[in-house]
Amino acid sequence: MQAADRKIAAPIVNVETEPFWKAAAEGRFLIKRCTDCGKPHWYPRAVCPFCMSAATVWEEASGRGTIYSYSVARRAPEPYAVAYVTLEEGPTMLTNVVDCDLDALAFGQAVVVTFKPSDGGYPVPMFRPA
Repeated sequence: MQAADRKIAAPIVNVETEPFWKAAAEGRFLIKRCTDCGKPHWYPRAVCPFCMSAATVWEEASGRGTIYSYSVARRAPEPYAVAYVTLEEGPTMLTNVVDCDLDALAFGQAVVVTFKPSDGGYPVPMFRPA
């Protein structure tokens, strides 16, 4: 069974993350960047985790990255891959790798964002081989 067949829980949306989820519904992947220190960060939040500035802005990310590390859950009823993906912009995020041969995954492999429907909510960003 593919990840598209699995039920993905609807994300919890709040005032701070709503712009991210609305963009995801349009097929756009956003991250936050601090305008004081210039560093991008993931997960989206109002305060920069590096300098604690509240001067953060949304920016559209490329949607490209590489697998830093991954693990395949084979004992699950529907095997799946969990991975840390380092985005082209710098931050690393925990995600799923989908639409692929789980045995062909590799560290450093190029991946690209794809949005998978959730169970009654906004689509969730995951990654597939580039």
